[in-house]
Amino acid sequence: MQPTNLTDPTYFHKVVDCQYACPAHTPVPEYIRLIGQGRYTDAYMVNWVSNVFPGVLGRTCDRPCEPACRRGRVEENNGEKPEPVAICRLKRVAADNKDQSEIKARMPAIAPPNGRRVVCVGAGPASLTVARDLLPLGYQVTIFDAEAKAGGFIRSQIPRFRLPESVIDEETDYILEMGVDFKAGQRVESLSGLMAEGYDAVFVGCGAPRGRDLDVPGRKEAAANIHIGIDWLASVSFGHITSVGKRVIVLGGGNTAMDCCRSSRRLGGTDVKVIVRSGFEEMKASPWEKEDAIHEGIPIINFHVPKSFEHKSGKLLGMTFEVVEATYDDQGRRSLVPTGQPDVFFECDTVLLAVGQENAFPWIDEASGVDFNKWGQPVLGNDSFQSTSQPSVFFGGDAAFGPKNIITAVAHGHEAAVSIDRFLNKENTEKRPAPTTNLMSQKMGIHEWSYQNDVSNDTRFKVPWAESEKALANIRVEVELGFDAATAFKEASRCLNCDVQTVFNAKTCIECDACTDICPTDCITFTHNGEEPELRTRLRAPALELTQDLYVSSDLKSGRVMVKDEDVCLHCGLCAERCPTGAWDMQKFLLTTTNAGPLSRDQQATGSILESV
Repeated sequence: MQPTNLTDPTYFHKVVDCQYACPAHTPVPEYIRLIGQGRYTDAYMVNWVSNVFPGVLGRTCDRPCEPACRRGRVEENNGEKPEPVAICRLKRVAADNKDQSEIKARMPAIAPPNGRRVVCVGAGPASLTVARDLLPLGYQVTIFDAEAKAGGFIRSQIPRFRLPESVIDEETDYILEMGVDFKAGQRVESLSGLMAEGYDAVFVGCGAPRGRDLDVPGRKEAAANIHIGIDWLASVSFGHITSVGKRVIVLGGGNTAMDCCRSSRRLGGTDVKVIVRSGFEEMKASPWEKEDAIHEGIPIINFHVPKSFEHKSGKLLGMTFEVVEATYDDQGRRSLVPTGQPDVFFECDTVLLAVGQENAFPWIDEASGVDFNKWGQPVLGNDSFQSTSQPSVFFGGDAAFGPKNIITAVAHGHEAAVSIDRFLNKENTEKRPAPTTNLMSQKMGIHEWSYQNDVSNDTRFKVPWAESEKALANIRVEVELGFDAATAFKEASRCLNCDVQTVFNAKTCIECDACTDICPTDCITFTHNGEEPELRTRLRAPALELTQDLYVSSDLKSGRVMVKDEDVCLHCGLCAERCPTGAWDMQKFLLTTTNAGPLSRDQQATGSILESV
């Protein structure tokens, strides 16, 4: 194998598994260390630069970072599945304990107007991110939204028992108060009409506003008691619906279904059940969302396919289901086939349909020149989020590629802002400047580090909940209470500081094997080089995770090489402490992602738009 190229930003980025898995590439270990030090405002701002909505995401994020967490791979937990660091809940700690007045003082400065006008359709997380990134550059940003307040599906579809409205107001206001011209309560009826108003660029961030229906017998006749899940949640959020039938069936296996069933419990449903056609493990809902529903006494019934809505004179009586099972062909493709068991009937008063969402753009007229593919999604450039047929129009969030989640919408907003800025400066939007990185030694002495490198043996701490009686009696009572400062410190101490990298200098290595002797995970091997598949089998602990690169040094004096399995390294620093020649060092890796502004253009200027935060 060739020596590892440490100047490639992606190498050490992949080692910081949590940051690499985050669509917005939030520097997770960096803000967790700050939380452990009680520097909550600093931790909040580190988050804000990347994910824009720390308080919202600290309660509602889909947490792609946590399954990637190294702690979940290296921790021994008495035979039970190891638990990752509670990254999402620590983010909330920073949001809940920050100094709000200091946050406002640290918002980025706004440049003088540059004469260019950008309009965003929809005030959801993608549009707000575009505004946050472009306003400091001097762009005039206008946002249209049909609702009275900003937030998009953050406000309309996430129940208040998960996300208080005060948190949404605070974090959307940070952006609106930067100078957004917010057209509240104004629905855009025609894209071509909007373009005719002379905006230099249009960003479409209106989400995926249409929930899928279920066309089975009885749907039309019993329509009065059958509701589309996302529309029903919006009506609940805005106070238009305050009660539900006693017996409720929720169809669907995603997070919307979990929100529907838990909301139903709080609105008077005493017999609430979720029924899905797939298996429990195949449900799209996040594992913790399923756990929360079950914790609140809501059964999830799997492998039942809806056959009909049963009714009498238009009154819904219940639903009939066919029982199926999963079978797999030689290629591992799954099919659901009938078991032959008798159909199952469940009584109900209300049915909530949460079987999927799809894009709906009735307001994007043909005259706008925007092309769509056969799935009804806009045809966009690679990673640019720019319409291939109408260069001044950009998309992001669910409007771009269908329903995802908040953090993905934020990531889209960042990328679209870069494209808009490059487009309006007459530069190629397909060219994406690479992120910048640096490595900084954490050495304070021969055996001292500027970070806490002890590996905590604590297992993951549980977030306290409000009392069930209070939580289920009021849909606006927040269920999770968040960590207190002491628990947050202990949970933050579980982080392995994966951004503090082990950096090896082959020139000073004397091959004494001290580092291999002390390594607690046997992840360091000195051996002869070879082809990667064969080399992986010769390591002290065979490196089986093929998606994680091996760290391979240049040739040592003996002709051997140092090979390190990054996948299971604890970043404990014991190798560097034990090394008598300083061949090993612990160096903090910082990835600076590409943001809209002069540094992301071909004709660069000095300074960083967000450096003030």
